Amino acid sequence: MATVALPSARRRTITFSVDARFVARAVIALYVLVALVGPLVVPYHAGATSTTDRLLAPGSTLSDGSISWLGTDQVGRSILAQVISGSRISMLIAATTVLVAGALGLVLGLIAGYFGKWGEALIMRLGDIQLAFPSILLAILIAGVLGPSVTNVIVTLAITRWVIFARVVRASTLVASKSEAVEGARVLGVSTFWIIVRYIVPRVLGPLAVAATVQIGLMIIAEASLSFLGLGVPLDQASWGSVIANGRDYLSSAWWIAAFPGIALVCLVVATGMATDSKRADKNQAM
Repeated sequence: MATVALPSARRRTITFSVDARFVARAVIALYVLVALVGPLVVPYHAGATSTTDRLLAPGSTLSDGSISWLGTDQVGRSILAQVISGSRISMLIAATTVLVAGALGLVLGLIAGYFGKWGEALIMRLGDIQLAFPSILLAILIAGVLGPSVTNVIVTLAITRWVIFARVVRASTLVASKSEAVEGARVLGVSTFWIIVRYIVPRVLGPLAVAATVQIGLMIIAEASLSFLGLGVPLDQASWGSVIANGRDYLSSAWWIAAFPGIALVCLVVATGMATDSKRADKNQAM
């Protein structure tokens, strides 16, 4: 059996992609682990204040004798506790938003792609009108009307993102509805509901999952942007965006307030993007 030697440049590319995928998944798994067990390990509450311990640098000793590993903010809150709490908020909102927007886009995309006619025209034209506005500006408008809360942030981001999922599902549905299996089911008299459930939905879930992985990182950035502007989660719940906003006036004297949440945000978004790129590369190679 002959063995084909790959060129050295290609070997380096393959090795890099495998390493990048492993690193990205490891970083995401670390964030999930920290979000789940972090509050059990860190003895500080994200909203607990202490005026005697305000603006302490990373590694400083607090008034109770413990060590503040990432420092404190202008009212004595632990930056480490806020970073951990922010990871829980960001990932919860991103995952829930993708599920809600994905479910809405799935239903509307199936209606537009399978039934067509006036339903497709109405849904797609509504999507075109929404895409004419920048998504972040639309999110700011909706969030400003609804007010700051976790539920309102999820609703806001879901409204701005359902179009992406609906378009992906519609395109996949148009292809699947012309397959021989669907045509045969129609000839046999299978109901429309069961045709969609058994023959259409399984074929659109793959592209829908790829679109969902792409949107997770964007949802994290969008949530942080709304919280930075004061339109995201309430002030009593720590968010990376709100913590960065609190530290923007102390960049010269207490840089750690904005730096550590910003680094945590960048690392998670970059890891999500790397994992998404590797999944899309695997799909292209399989095709």
